[in-house]
Amino acid sequence: MQRIEHIYINGAFVTPHGSEWFDLFNPATEEVIGQVRLGDADDARRAIAAAKAAFPAFSRTSREQRLAMLQRMQAAMAAREDELFDAIVTEYGAPVSRARWMAAYSHQVIGEAAATLAEYAFEHSAGSARVVMKPLGVAGLITPWNSDAGFICGKLAIAMAAGCTAVIKPSEMSALQTQIVMEALHEADLPPGVANIVNGRGDVVGAQISAHPDVAKISFTGSTAVGRAILRSGADTLKRVTLELGGKSPTIVLDDADLATVMPLVVSAGFMNSGQACIAGTRILVPASRLAECEAAIVEQVRATPSGNPRDPATAIGPMVSARQWQRVQGYIRRGIEEGARVLIGGEGRPDGITRGWLVKPTVFTDARNDMTIAREEIFGPVLTIIPYRDEAEAIAIANDTSYGLHAYVLTGDSARGARVAAQIEAGRVLVNTLTHEPKAPFGGFKQSGIGRENSHYGLEAYLEPQAIVVGQL
Repeated sequence: MQRIEHIYINGAFVTPHGSEWFDLFNPATEEVIGQVRLGDADDARRAIAAAKAAFPAFSRTSREQRLAMLQRMQAAMAAREDELFDAIVTEYGAPVSRARWMAAYSHQVIGEAAATLAEYAFEHSAGSARVVMKPLGVAGLITPWNSDAGFICGKLAIAMAAGCTAVIKPSEMSALQTQIVMEALHEADLPPGVANIVNGRGDVVGAQISAHPDVAKISFTGSTAVGRAILRSGADTLKRVTLELGGKSPTIVLDDADLATVMPLVVSAGFMNSGQACIAGTRILVPASRLAECEAAIVEQVRATPSGNPRDPATAIGPMVSARQWQRVQGYIRRGIEEGARVLIGGEGRPDGITRGWLVKPTVFTDARNDMTIAREEIFGPVLTIIPYRDEAEAIAIANDTSYGLHAYVLTGDSARGARVAAQIEAGRVLVNTLTHEPKAPFGGFKQSGIGRENSHYGLEAYLEPQAIVVGQL
């Protein structure tokens, strides 16, 4: 059993002031596989102080110096891809196919930040003024458990590209992955204080980072409820914030779609990352005239999408990350039944033949309305809801009838029609006939799915403040 006893502050592994030990689990077996010692508010303050002390010198580094640091980070993470892959499968329960992508993404995203830095113009003219983009200061980066290393590396790399130093609060449930990232960052030989990582609880370490006056910027990925709390906490010091929050993404199957072609995309979008994805397309909008046909096609596809042992290459859906998350998903399935929706496939409990592990039956509801709880709230598990519509206009209206607006999918036999429908969807990103991720496009949400954008220069500028300098003649 692995015991993680240190956090990373000012370029060194240090023993936390906090004394709480937190158990780490294998979600496929429910066994305790390790423990992590959690930092506390004092540790968060030490990390912030280190980042503050490092900021003046780091903010003055050249583009070339920061590029060299990012290249070292990327190389260090790439060298640990196999180790990270194993930790993702063991600690998070991602199926091996998904885990390999996640492990590779953790170093690829650093490369994306380096590419953005290489081409970004930090100075330009505006009339008679010279506008200089200045780094904000210390960035507080708070990351979730559903893609731990990828979020840490992505947020840190773009903050560093801007010239900011950082204090990172990852999920305590992902400590094995975080340890690998910390060791890679140490090997990359970054200046002390540039990257500081404190394992700890959100209501302790995260709260301290969110409220501390020496933190200029918060970037948070997680639930909308926590995002609201962070926004309130940072208001007193007018922190700049990027919040990438929850979603209840619609997948619109238009009436001209070939179901044999699009249904694999429908199910893959809905069950993405075992359903534990903010961008999962969990509301399936289908033409009422083809409802029975769509139901039969989705059942066939779900049956070909097994939930099971994440180390089995045939597994498409792994376990929920924790007992608490498993119980949450079960509660939503019960709620859907109580509210009158019909279980088309799946239902409560574990998949047949499985007695241990936080695995959920891949579940699809039909006979559902958009005002049902299962259509309104983010479940964060492999649970989909089919909602029929009469015509294209009603499909768009249903898609937009939500407090969220992070992602959406449109599937059609006519790409031009799909693009026209996509333009009417209130979401930060809409994919038409594809699930492809475009790292250069802005990522973030409308409405209660967040504030601000990540990726490429959109994300870089979230860590910069424009300063206008106008020089006259006396």
